[in-house]
Amino acid sequence: MTPKQISFEYRAKYGMEMPTLKLARIMYNENRLIFKDVEDARGSLRYIEGKRGNGHLTTTIQKGEDRPKNPYSIPKSDQDKFPNYIIKGHSKGLIIGDVHLPYHDEEAITAMLDYAKKEKPDFVFINGDLLDFHSVSYFMKDPRKKRFSEELDMMKEFIEILKKALNCKIYFKFGNHEERYNHFLFTKAHELAGVEEFNLENIIKTRVPDVQIITDRRLVVIGGLPFVHGHEFGRGVFNPVNASRGLFLQAKHSAVKSDCHATSEHTEKDIMGKIMTTFSIGCLCGLTPYFASQNRWNHGFAMIDILGDKKYKLRNYRIYNGEVL
Repeated sequence: MTPKQISFEYRAKYGMEMPTLKLARIMYNENRLIFKDVEDARGSLRYIEGKRGNGHLTTTIQKGEDRPKNPYSIPKSDQDKFPNYIIKGHSKGLIIGDVHLPYHDEEAITAMLDYAKKEKPDFVFINGDLLDFHSVSYFMKDPRKKRFSEELDMMKEFIEILKKALNCKIYFKFGNHEERYNHFLFTKAHELAGVEEFNLENIIKTRVPDVQIITDRRLVVIGGLPFVHGHEFGRGVFNPVNASRGLFLQAKHSAVKSDCHATSEHTEKDIMGKIMTTFSIGCLCGLTPYFASQNRWNHGFAMIDILGDKKYKLRNYRIYNGEVL
């Protein structure tokens, strides 16, 4: 047998988890007529393992098993993972968020729909907080406010209005207010957590089955541009000049957020001259809620033109007194 054949045989016998030098000593001790010394055996192993440059990497090793990712049998992790959700197959989209049904603003929504109908988008992306979930929040509840079931009924009605007006695909990403439902379930009715019928995604799907649900904490990528609702970064003490400036400091990448209920834009360039722009989008809910009657909110929405896999044009609009600006 050749040194190469022996190296393949021993690597297959002892597995990829055995260190190369240790295996080389075994090979040399058992094949002293083939190898000059341990270093010669080690060099042969490194050759078939591709550790002497890609030019030496053999087809057999390329197609063989990789070194185990958990050679020490570390206990399986329960960490959460949030893979990106990529919206593709479209050319133009309407971006809205923070409707907070049933505390929406009828005039602002009307202005948004009038404008969007002229643009003829082929999809709508709802970037979180479509519903308010007042009755299941951990705040003190006003018994005069609408119940959870009534919010769901209003959501169905609102989605039907969107479909009738725009006749396109609708994507709905959960925001921090949708997250209130799981908080309620985990603290007040934890025995129901994990029961399929009580999963929020399924509750919504039974009412609006053709809407694509995107569970929260995931980046949504459209035309290479990442979208977050805003709560994904946490709720630490953070008071930037404006929301888009804050998003830039957190993301270090062009990106879009909702959640702050205000329209803003921030642009910087990196050392190589590449321009990065972050945006925050206005809301479609009432601007003077009881808990924050004085604020810096404004109504707004955005349109995105998808020009390629990583090319886009975002147009960020404000609404004032029923007029799109």
